[in-house]
Amino acid sequence: MSKNLIVILGPTASGKTGLAVRLALDLNTEIISADSRQVYRGMDIGTGKDLGDYRIDGRNIPCHLIDIVDPDYDFSMFEYQARFYRCFAEISSRGMIPILVGGTGLYLSAVLEDYRMDAVPENIELRESLKEKSIEELRQRLLALNPTLHNTTDLLDRSRILRALEIAEFPRNREAGSTGERPAIDPLVIGIHWDRESLRRRITLRLNERLAMGLIDEVKELNRSGISWERLHSLGLEYRYVALYLQRKMSCTEMVRTLTNRIFQFSKRQGTWFRRMERHGIKIFWVEGSDYESLEKLTRGILTA
Repeated sequence: MSKNLIVILGPTASGKTGLAVRLALDLNTEIISADSRQVYRGMDIGTGKDLGDYRIDGRNIPCHLIDIVDPDYDFSMFEYQARFYRCFAEISSRGMIPILVGGTGLYLSAVLEDYRMDAVPENIELRESLKEKSIEELRQRLLALNPTLHNTTDLLDRSRILRALEIAEFPRNREAGSTGERPAIDPLVIGIHWDRESLRRRITLRLNERLAMGLIDEVKELNRSGISWERLHSLGLEYRYVALYLQRKMSCTEMVRTLTNRIFQFSKRQGTWFRRMERHGIKIFWVEGSDYESLEKLTRGILTA
């Protein structure tokens, strides 16, 4: 089977979206996002959607799985995988090779490592039995069922803990509905690499730009619209620390310094995840920095081989 999916992955602030857009223009194709936060409407600055970046040389490059749910919606990896398969099939049916771009390791692995996941319905009886439990009791129950829990944001929000408990307990007593047949995927996976100091500079610059663009006002508006501080805490670093600043739990200077450090630490965890993918048999071709010419040459060489 010839390559039918191009994947461009990399840590936060690596410039992968801009490279993907240029490649999509040259190959006349479309992009599918692999970002766990860009699915949410109204979360634009903090997630770095930069929708203007999808317009190049007078053309708008279509990008799928962005702005598809509201911030209070519990969007799962299962739902991402199912939606990706539909996008992949639809774009492929038009004779294009989709480009998957992002840095959310779980979403990338769900597609590339063929995660088999079950559609778990809401368990009313379970929820009723747990309604008097404290959030700490719920956390302990979830960790007892799943001590290697990969998504620690499930421990920050009561509704997410309840949903995680439903999923964790589901296989014990019922047969699951499947996501359906996985489409045959033969990916070309390209990683964007920066040395640590360069990446830290890029992270610092991008955070300053987002603050100047109105990140604080964006978080304030999300809270005003009904998104709780607890929920904002679970929606990623930018929303967590700006929320703490808005609640007067840290100064602006402390918020910026802490946020910069936490984002850089997150980028290192992303690198660890990508190396894990390689250990699991995913071949990643690494390209240095913003070298689009090398990326384009590599892509065309492999696609035409």
